[in-house]
Amino acid sequence: MSKASDAILLVDDDAAVRHALKFSLEMEGFDVRLYPTPDALLAENDLPAEGCLVIDYRMPEIDGLELVERLRSRGVTLPVFLISGRVTRSLRARASSLGIEDVLEKPLSDLAASIRPVLDARP
Repeated sequence: MSKASDAILLVDDDAAVRHALKFSLEMEGFDVRLYPTPDALLAENDLPAEGCLVIDYRMPEIDGLELVERLRSRGVTLPVFLISGRVTRSLRARASSLGIEDVLEKPLSDLAASIRPVLDARP
C-alpha cells in the first residue's frame, strides 16, 4: 500500500490539466505537488525520497524526456510517468530507454490506477 509520505510531483504547463489531475489524485489519498514548468521543478531543493513524478511530454521550455534526463543526472531516481496527448512507438521507446515507468495518453481516465502498483511494489 502506498504510504502517506508518497508525494506525486506533477509537471504540466496547462493549469487546467494540473488542477484536474491534482484533484483526482488527492481524492485517491495522494499528496500532490504542482509545478507549472520544468524549471520550477528543477529549482526545487527539497525533492521527496519517495513518491513519483508525473511529467507532461510537450512543454514550451524543454520536453518531458529532457526534464527526466536532467533529473537523472542529478541523482533523482523517483519513478516517472510521462503523459502526452499523442503517444507513438518512438516516444515509448525513448521513454523506456530513460527508465520511465509508463507513457500514458491524455485524456487520463485513472492515473492513480497506473501509479499505485508502482508505489506499492517498493519494499
